[in-house]
Amino acid sequence: MILVTGAAGGPQGGTGRQVAELLLERGEQVRAFVRADDHRAAELRKLGAEVVVGDLREIRSVRPALRGVRRAYFTYPVTAGLLDATAAFAAAAREEGVERVVEVSQLDAQPEAGTPRMRRHWLSEQVFDWAGVGAVHLRAGVFFENLAVVAAASGHRELALPLGGRDTLLPLVAAADVARAGAGLLLEPGPVDPVVPLTGQMATIGEVADAFGLPYRDVPPGEWEAGAADVYRDPYAVEHLTHLWAIFRFIGPGHHPLYEVTGAIERFGGRPPVTLAEFAQGLRESSR
Repeated sequence: MILVTGAAGGPQGGTGRQVAELLLERGEQVRAFVRADDHRAAELRKLGAEVVVGDLREIRSVRPALRGVRRAYFTYPVTAGLLDATAAFAAAAREEGVERVVEVSQLDAQPEAGTPRMRRHWLSEQVFDWAGVGAVHLRAGVFFENLAVVAAASGHRELALPLGGRDTLLPLVAAADVARAGAGLLLEPGPVDPVVPLTGQMATIGEVADAFGLPYRDVPPGEWEAGAADVYRDPYAVEHLTHLWAIFRFIGPGHHPLYEVTGAIERFGGRPPVTLAEFAQGLRESSR
């Protein structure tokens, strides 16, 4: 039995849903952890998953969900409660003797990272490591889907971000590749590295805009932050993204040690990374 959190999916990647579907397609037993028993939960049941409903921050929900589980996928949205959820999950996983937890982190998770969310992810990684549950940390770059949300917020008229010139570089990855790598690591029988960086493509923001078929507009940081409150409706998400864009704006077209396409996507996911062009084509086809 493999427990998958975030299994209902979400608007900015939904890796938990994709991991659950990939495992079910391979004939694995999946217990899907969801927040609400809605139509998405019903769809998971039709696919063959055992669905449990609860709050990841609440130990009384998490303990029974992990019973009989040996491997688990942990993901948490960019909102309040990451460390509460981590503590509950790690404690329950340790109690149950879980042998591997594959958890979604961020590319630059470290104690001196430039965003509060990245620093919280580093703390989350430490808690999972201390729990002794075979933690594997997926340090993912910026999801293509995050940029698609920005484009949609403008009515697909432009890609407006506070990133400086068109030559500002971004480490990018498709949510599908994070999910494929996560599913592969859950099924990998042997030992694996505890930290798995996931970047599928380096691209400039100008190249992203061109792939989306939109003009890029450099927005003053304060203006972007003010408008983001209406788009994301979550202060934690706005806080994280405001700091994140500021980091990329500062680095601009320069080099950073983490700016490297990683081989883990193909190794564990079974295919080369999704390219920006492929992702943009998929967006166009889905909007028809």
